[in-house]
Amino acid sequence: MQRYKAAIVGGLIAGVVTTAVMVAGRKSGVLHKTLDRDAVDWIDDLTGSRAMIGDTGTSVVEFANHLGASAAFAAALPKLRELLPSLSPVALGTLYGTALYAVNIGCIAPVLGITEGEVKAGPRKATERWAVHVIQAVVSALLAKRLASDTHTDTDFDFDLGLN
Repeated sequence: MQRYKAAIVGGLIAGVVTTAVMVAGRKSGVLHKTLDRDAVDWIDDLTGSRAMIGDTGTSVVEFANHLGASAAFAAALPKLRELLPSLSPVALGTLYGTALYAVNIGCIAPVLGITEGEVKAGPRKATERWAVHVIQAVVSALLAKRLASDTHTDTDFDFDLGLN
């Protein structure tokens, strides 16, 4: 698969994975109120969407936004791979996820009112948000590399984590 398409598909899949992580984390009590719920509240505060389409409808709107952002951010991975060719997908994803977290959650989200700011959120919630961004970017990087590889076949299930 062409590397930009592979990155975008990887980002979409990673968006589903991170949503599953947030839902499972909330339901199990491992995570507090996650960023997706903050975003649903923000959408409702701005638009009154819950009164029109309910919480589920507002959550679907947020999920569509989340997938779009996941795909868009993953589209940068081929260029990052060119700039940092010696990094494994795990290392590249960790660095990129950390950068996305710093810009999006550390700077943009509090200005827009999506979050309360990471100092006010406290270290546990900030760490949870960072970890989800890292998971997102690592899964995107791993899938982008795998999907762009011309050396595997449909029956080849050897998944290289790039840790060597």
